[in-house]
Amino acid sequence: MKILVTGGSGLTGKSLQNILPNAVYLSSKDYNLINLNEVEKMYKDHNPTHVVHLAARVGGIMENVNYPCDFFEENILMNSNVILMARKYNVERLTAMLTSCSYPDVVKKYPMEESDFFSGPPTKFNFSYAIAKRAMATQIDASNVQYGTKYNYLIPCNLYGEHDNFDNSNKMHFITALIKKIYDAKQLNKRNITLFGTGKPLRQFMHSHDLARVIKIVIQDDVVECFNVAPPNQNYSVDKMARLTLEVMKVDMEIVYDSTKPDGQYNKEISTTKFTKLFPDFEFMSFEEGIHRVIKRI
Repeated sequence: MKILVTGGSGLTGKSLQNILPNAVYLSSKDYNLINLNEVEKMYKDHNPTHVVHLAARVGGIMENVNYPCDFFEENILMNSNVILMARKYNVERLTAMLTSCSYPDVVKKYPMEESDFFSGPPTKFNFSYAIAKRAMATQIDASNVQYGTKYNYLIPCNLYGEHDNFDNSNKMHFITALIKKIYDAKQLNKRNITLFGTGKPLRQFMHSHDLARVIKIVIQDDVVECFNVAPPNQNYSVDKMARLTLEVMKVDMEIVYDSTKPDGQYNKEISTTKFTKLFPDFEFMSFEEGIHRVIKRI
């Protein structure tokens, strides 16, 4: 078995390196996945049997709103190229990352199950990115049907972790950015922090180490199903999550909301029923431990 990981320098990629050190981890510095010729060269150079496709053009709400065409085109190209060439070079197993952002903006019943994935349009705030991820799911499903491949995809909830992009706040995940904002404000003796929107939207959060652990099990146990990944019974408002973070960090600080900025999708809770059936003994990291891991990185 030879495992190749795209997006190896990102949040999940670095978490995966800690528990799957013998895989080949690649970043945009190694190959430009938007270029089909470079993707083909990547497969020729490394000849993998297994591929974990983590690479993506990602960003926060405002990045998605301001650069929708870039998010669509770059993700469409890199996803399509990676899957096409995986099939050409006889990759046995490919596991790709989707996002809960690709689920419909509104559904009749929550939490959303895997069968709800295409049941309505995604939120307008990251529509292009979400549709590009849906296209990847479609390509993987189509490849399995037409060519008999055993490729799959995972749909994680919002992530955070100590390997986030601390050099670019526009690409940092919410919880990581929140922890850093609180930490920086405390160092400056500030009495409050300001967050986008109203604090009312509901979110699930998971440490990237847990997603990495799931990916490792998928590879080792040859799991071929496609499924959501999220901690069970956790769907908190942004305000509640922010207050929990302050509590864990033992910081007494006021939260100010800038309602001139968008909230994003109100609720995107995903079901953990299928995940629990596949991994009945899996235990997620506590929120407190996750926060302390990020603080050590700061």
